[in-house]
Formats: sequence, C-alpha cells, structure tokens
Amino acid sequence: MANAHSHDSHDAGHGSVKSYAIGFILSVILTVIPFGLVMFPTLPKSTTLAIVLLFAVIQVIVHLYYFLHLDRSVAQRNNVIAFVFTAIVIVLLVGLSLWIMFSIHTYMMAK
Repeated sequence: MANAHSHDSHDAGHGSVKSYAIGFILSVILTVIPFGLVMFPTLPKSTTLAIVLLFAVIQVIVHLYYFLHLDRSVAQRNNVIAFVFTAIVIVLLVGLSLWIMFSIHTYMMAK
C-alpha cells in the first residue's frame, strides 16, 4: 500500500493531456505566424526579424513550461537553477566568441 503512494507523488510532476495539448497548440501558433510573415513579406525586414525573435523566445518559454514542466515550485528549483546556469554559459560562450571574431576582423581589415 505504501508503494502506491510513492507512485502518486512521482507522477505529480508530469503533465496532463490537457497541458500537452495547450503546449502543442501554442507551439503551432508560435511557429505558423513567423513562418507566414517570412513567406509572405508584408512588413519591413527589421520588424519581421524582431517579431520572429520575440516569438522564438516565447516559444522557448512555452516549451519549458508545458513540456519540460519547469516552473517556480520548490520541486523544480534545482532544475531551474541548472537551466539558468546553462543558459548563462551558452550566452557567454556565443557572445564572447562573436566579440572576439568581430575584433579580429576589425584589426585584420585595418592593416
């Protein structure tokens, strides 16, 4: 009988069919709108790029919440901290690499 209770607490972190359906529908919407803007250009390129980037960030948040079940609960605190640390490392690696390449390009073209 005690074993059944341990399974209930283990399954509490998993999503329901409803939450997966909401996540899927939001993901499709967040993909179709930028795709349509790129395929049928009606806005300036800079505006289209800004909208695509905004929708990409929103879609990452939707995936983290609905599919990976990352939220601000106590049970997910370690997972959120690990994700934030990973994101910081990636931003630093990519950002600093681009900075180095831009600097090298600028100094090489000056000579």
